[in-house]
Amino acid sequence: MIFVEILRLLLVIAGILVGKALGSEASHSSIAPITGLVLGALVAYVAGGVIARLVDRELQATVERLRSMPAGEVFAGSVVGTSGLLLGLVISLPAIALVHSNIVYPLVAAIVWVLAAFGTRVGVTKGRQIIKAVGLANLLDPKEPPPSSALIADSSAIMDGGLAVLGKSGLLPGGIVVPDFVIDQVKTLSESPDPVKSRRAARGLDTLELLRAQGITVTILNEHVPGEEAETGKVLVLSEKLGLRLATCSSQVTEQQIERGNASPAIVDLKLLARSLVPERPPGERLVIDLVSGGRQPRQAVGYLDGGEMVVVNDASHLVGKAQVEVVVSSTRHTSQGILIFAKLPS
Repeated sequence: MIFVEILRLLLVIAGILVGKALGSEASHSSIAPITGLVLGALVAYVAGGVIARLVDRELQATVERLRSMPAGEVFAGSVVGTSGLLLGLVISLPAIALVHSNIVYPLVAAIVWVLAAFGTRVGVTKGRQIIKAVGLANLLDPKEPPPSSALIADSSAIMDGGLAVLGKSGLLPGGIVVPDFVIDQVKTLSESPDPVKSRRAARGLDTLELLRAQGITVTILNEHVPGEEAETGKVLVLSEKLGLRLATCSSQVTEQQIERGNASPAIVDLKLLARSLVPERPPGERLVIDLVSGGRQPRQAVGYLDGGEMVVVNDASHLVGKAQVEVVVSSTRHTSQGILIFAKLPS
């Protein structure tokens, strides 16, 4: 009601001044200005009440919409609304300078008031785009540092199945942080002509979406690392800068971390973790896998377990492309990529 009465008062003052001026111009009688003043006040009081209530109703509807609106949009609306206020003042100043009459002041106040409200509405609708266009996007979504329990992951960790297992087990409470150059590297590898690399990279990108679907925070970090060209050096620098543990499956990262000394961040070696947790596949154990490609040797077929372990099946090339094939473990071998399982078809 305060807004309505103030706007009505401004309009009534304008009506009084307009009525008085018109009365003075219409007749030289001493009563004419008073009559114009009264009529102007009455008309402005009635019309001002209607206009003020309509404006107030629209503003209240805007406030209701603001309740469910993100803070970024509200901030943008405030900025552009203030711009509308300033624009109203700039537009009105020439009128004040050129028109030497008391009538102009309440009219200017009403114009500024309406332009400020209009600017706020425009800001709420398009303010975010406007703020971003002038290079102030960081004001809309200020980035909070990731929690200390988060893991920063390099490309080898993304392409490994270990992160998915950790997430599913609830062991990533702080989420993971992935630098944008790591994402670019994994996307490049997903288009590699090497079928093994492309498959592992594509699975890594799927793992990120899976983690998000599980409610785990996946933060894509856009951070420039000057003085470092290789991914290994970049992730070590970022890990140290952010104070986060680095998840990796790369022996190069581990070696460089040792060279850097105690100042380097802690390393979470997912391959070592998997090797410690994944049980050995004893000869004679039966597995059911999908055979997806041929092996390097003649008549070999290759499949993968859910944990990402590669299974090479001898004398099974004729079954490539077939799902749910039962095989028998012959032997296992530890490699830099994890456990490699050799198998054969059951007799």
